[in-house]
Amino acid sequence: MESENDIEKGSTENRRETMSIGIAADHGGFELKVQLVAALTFAGYLVKDFGAFELIDSDDYPDFVVPMARAVSEGKVTRGLAICGSGVGACIAANKVTGVRAALITDSFSAHQGVEDDDMNVLCLGGRITGSALAWELVLAFLNAEFKTEEKYIRRLNKVTALEKR
Repeated sequence: MESENDIEKGSTENRRETMSIGIAADHGGFELKVQLVAALTFAGYLVKDFGAFELIDSDDYPDFVVPMARAVSEGKVTRGLAICGSGVGACIAANKVTGVRAALITDSFSAHQGVEDDDMNVLCLGGRITGSALAWELVLAFLNAEFKTEEKYIRRLNKVTALEKR
């Protein structure tokens, strides 16, 4: 007979097999992106890398983040990770794409709460700010969280979605 932990573990493994993760970074987030791609792949997630594919100091975060954000918006990937030096520019760019709800996250509570209450679908990180161990903790909290479909959260999300239509 399966224990609760086995059931939870199986559920998490099934989610990993069906969850595709888009990831994008400029030069400021390049090193962290490389580490996260390796960790996500090892953990069993399907990863779609939108670049940068080499470290070029003069590249621009919108060139990588916007295509990843569009993939999230269009349902081509389940969730996204956007990384630049501070995470701020990546967050601003991602949020310009209709249907994307991105936030710069620096703590575990916000990483899961943003999904649970606000249906956040892109996590933004600062490659020069967030260490790899904390980044991995934040990514796992983000990916393991699920939107609460309670009426109050749906009502709030509908109000945010209505803003995009103006």
